[in-house]
Amino acid sequence: MLRDGVERLELTTKVTLATLATASGVYTYLGVRQLLDGEPTMIFFAAVIYSTAVAVGIYAFWSFFMRFLPHVRDHLSRAILVLTMAVGSGMIVAMSSWLNATALAGSAALEQHLAHKLESYVEDLDRAHSNALSAQSLRPDIQMTSMRFQRLAQDEETVGSLTGTAGSGTVVQLLTQMSGQLDSLASEVAQAETRASELYRQGGEHIAGMRELVSSRRPIAERSDAFGAEAMELMGVIAALEQTSVAPSVKRAAEDLSRGFIAPVAGGQTADLAERQTSVVGNVEEAVQQQSAALAAAADDILSQPSVVPERYEPLSTATAVIRYARDFLPSWAGAISIDLLPGVLVFILCVVHAGIRREGAPSPAASMTAADLLAARQLLREMDGREDERLATFAQPAEPERTAAHSAAPASPDQGPEEAPEAKSHHGVVTPLSREGKKE
Repeated sequence: MLRDGVERLELTTKVTLATLATASGVYTYLGVRQLLDGEPTMIFFAAVIYSTAVAVGIYAFWSFFMRFLPHVRDHLSRAILVLTMAVGSGMIVAMSSWLNATALAGSAALEQHLAHKLESYVEDLDRAHSNALSAQSLRPDIQMTSMRFQRLAQDEETVGSLTGTAGSGTVVQLLTQMSGQLDSLASEVAQAETRASELYRQGGEHIAGMRELVSSRRPIAERSDAFGAEAMELMGVIAALEQTSVAPSVKRAAEDLSRGFIAPVAGGQTADLAERQTSVVGNVEEAVQQQSAALAAAADDILSQPSVVPERYEPLSTATAVIRYARDFLPSWAGAISIDLLPGVLVFILCVVHAGIRREGAPSPAASMTAADLLAARQLLREMDGREDERLATFAQPAEPERTAAHSAAPASPDQGPEEAPEAKSHHGVVTPLSREGKKE
């Protein structure tokens, strides 16, 4: 029954194997064509030759194993063949399956690469913009310090809150000068914010264009090239944002406030007023140094943040993209490998079926005989033949006188041939043909 099934399915097996090999060759052709460069004619013929070689190799490889492996009984030989089949399967995956996966998921893998790069660029743009705006957190402190100096200058000028003598003197001029320097620094920080906002807007436009390219239905090669151009523009914007940060300027200005502070000479008309002015100038210098240290420390915290270095866009081929993002396309890889290795399942099925056929054709253990049993059976058969000869001789002896008398009484007919023998009845009434020897007697 199993043997009949194998014979009936032999044509189906060959057709199935040829179909799988052809399908693998077609997808291999599509994968190879995407990797080759040159003239279209050369690409076509090179891809056809390679895919044909792959299809023929796969068909011959599995045909050999379907023909030989099910009939090998020696365990060592079968183990060697199975090991050879495993090595050959790995070679098939290396020369065909990854190209099949390229044909099945190449475009999707490139889109995945573009989407991955897009996410990276969005993060880089946000970080660069954040670094550029981080110095803006110093502007309120700078403005408050400037307003404080300005208010002190006004109070000193109107009521003499610091020296006790109203008027525009040395202290008022010093406080006004410090307030002006801080206002200039605050204005520089505000201008940097405007510049950072403009650059961030430009970067957002590039990001929008890149998103459109990722989701577009245009050919993937064209989209990849356009994506690379947008990425280059975006990298320039990110670099400009890094240079827009005013944290280094704030640090330098803060250090200049303390290092460049020059205490003016007291201009009081009296010695008492001059002494009081000198004391206030010393207090102002101490306040300026404290404020300078605070601004420099805040600027150092901002500068300690890592700078943004965006990754350069790396164009990939479809094959490279499929391998790099293989985890995202496991179903495509499974299909590409299965179409090449599915005949291996048929090989194992044939091995199991032929083992069953051999078990059905083997003699039953109950019917097996030893040499002694065979000799005893042969001796028994001889004894049975001897007993049968004795029985036949016993039946033939009583009929001998009657046959002789009848033969002497009646003459033989001339028509009766020499080979014909008369019949004689035994004493049991059974008609028994006489032997030729009895006739002669």
